Amino acid sequence: MKKRTGFTLIELMIVVLIVAVLAAILIPFMRARVEAAKWSEGKAGAGTIASALRAYAAEQGEDGTYGSLTVDTLFKASDLLGKYFVIGNYTLTNVSYDETRTDYPLQYTVTVNRPIATWKVASYTLDHEGTWTENQ
Repeated sequence: MKKRTGFTLIELMIVVLIVAVLAAILIPFMRARVEAAKWSEGKAGAGTIASALRAYAAEQGEDGTYGSLTVDTLFKASDLLGKYFVIGNYTLTNVSYDETRTDYPLQYTVTVNRPIATWKVASYTLDHEGTWTENQ
């Protein structure tokens, strides 16, 4: 009598079950990593806005019109056009400049809002100290 080689149906079903369990665990994890990678584009844009604001403050000093500065006054729409984020996703608030301050003469807040409503994080905020805050 010949000996058969190969897998039984039970062995194949167990392998399929193991693969399904691993996929169920890894898919949500990977989605979170993909969203975090997409947010890096928005954070880079906010950093660009902060750099432009610091350059403006270096050129203008106390003579600048900080109260009326917006993202639209610093950039053209095409300057902040990314794959996921556009100029409308960025907000510049609380902009002021005071040379008498010894810590941070330039004060500002840059907010990046999510471009897609289904993203877990609603926005990130960058302040003048370089601190990021996640907003749910």
